[in-house]
Amino acid sequence: MDLLVIGGGMAGLSAAAKVAHEGGSVVLVDRAERPGGSARLAGFVWTAPTLDELRRVDPDGDPELARALLEGFAEGVAWIGSLGVECRPPVPVLGFGRGHQIDTNHYLDTCERLVRDRGGEVLTGTETRTLVTEDGAVAGAECVLPDGSVRRIDAAWTLLATGGFQGDPALRAEHIHDQARTIELRANPHSRGGGLALGLAAGAAFGKKDAGFYGHLMPAGVSLSDPARFVDLALYYSERALLFDLTGERFVDETVGDHLTAMALLERPGARGLLVADARVHREWISASYVEGIPGVDKFQLCHRAGARSAVAESLKEFAWMPEEWGYPGARIRDRVEEFNSVVRGGGETVPGRLLDRQPLDEPPFYVIEAAPAITFAFGGLLIDAEAHALSADGRRTVPGLLVAGADAGGLYRRAYAGGLAPALVFGLAAARTALGPDGETHSDKSGAAVLPDRHPRV
Repeated sequence: MDLLVIGGGMAGLSAAAKVAHEGGSVVLVDRAERPGGSARLAGFVWTAPTLDELRRVDPDGDPELARALLEGFAEGVAWIGSLGVECRPPVPVLGFGRGHQIDTNHYLDTCERLVRDRGGEVLTGTETRTLVTEDGAVAGAECVLPDGSVRRIDAAWTLLATGGFQGDPALRAEHIHDQARTIELRANPHSRGGGLALGLAAGAAFGKKDAGFYGHLMPAGVSLSDPARFVDLALYYSERALLFDLTGERFVDETVGDHLTAMALLERPGARGLLVADARVHREWISASYVEGIPGVDKFQLCHRAGARSAVAESLKEFAWMPEEWGYPGARIRDRVEEFNSVVRGGGETVPGRLLDRQPLDEPPFYVIEAAPAITFAFGGLLIDAEAHALSADGRRTVPGLLVAGADAGGLYRRAYAGGLAPALVFGLAAARTALGPDGETHSDKSGAAVLPDRHPRV
């Protein structure tokens, strides 16, 4: 067997389909009853348009992985198109990125069908119990099938692509922040660190635990058990509003992006805050389209109907009457909004600063929603190189036979984000290339582990 893929999301299905397409033999196992993972809930493949831009927004990420992502992105998009899946023309994403809207369900289903049609296997409802090692190299895995029987699957290469560990509260607390234990999950429930545990047991290295996570601000106290709410209730407009913590203070430049503000809020008392907008923001951002091609909806009304703690104030004076049970000093928040407006009108610098939208929030009425962070996937994961080899603890030696891609892989982002589907696609295809042929960039030592050439230190 050329490749065993553990996990059937964007990375795993891309790798499996590529190997099958090129005539290789492949088996994919997934603990879910239907492959696809969180990729089925996304719709854009995007990243930064240039390496300089990616390094600007993600300066502490691995430069080698950043370069590999940008160099492989066009090839990845072309691969999607070659399967008959439409990639719509590129549009701006998050202000700095560029990407394509695709029918992810069509793509994922096409990959699965290609694997089956070319003689590969897709085993669903199947747990991976342990990796198999021979002579110091990973040589496959033992899997528990739906009927409880155990099957050993031997393979020259094994790819971990289980989607990360965001579904496990204890791992979130250990590797992200203690308050991450109780935040809402904005992703599929099956990614609970299976790939992480398998990789660590095989000698793979885990990146720094303070790498952060990708997620969004969502209305606090509202269940996200229905995946339809992941986008409908996401408070993307927070970049144009003001966010206050339980002490009544701003603590972050909201305009850096909702995905970054979510990380900042996680570390504040109670991991919740009040998002304040005015009529201009409601008109131009809360009710408008966030990404070109996606119809706009009134996020405030959606959140209010979902049961979020929310209110409309006809004037800033009404903030002093904020209900005591909310736990926020309404009068202080009123004062801080007025101070912000005064500084902005005078052309001064606010604290915290504000890179974008330096306009006062002074057009009544005012729209208030209590927000909390929700996680889609963690940036921390098993360290890899550009060919998707898992790296050992010293960062210069690969774990023989073991590949990692998707949210199981770490190192690319550190408290920054430039797309989730794109890295899964690019490094999934890189894993397929590694499995299909010899790697001219590495050479083997006596133990059979590949030793990497000199490279930048890992972060």
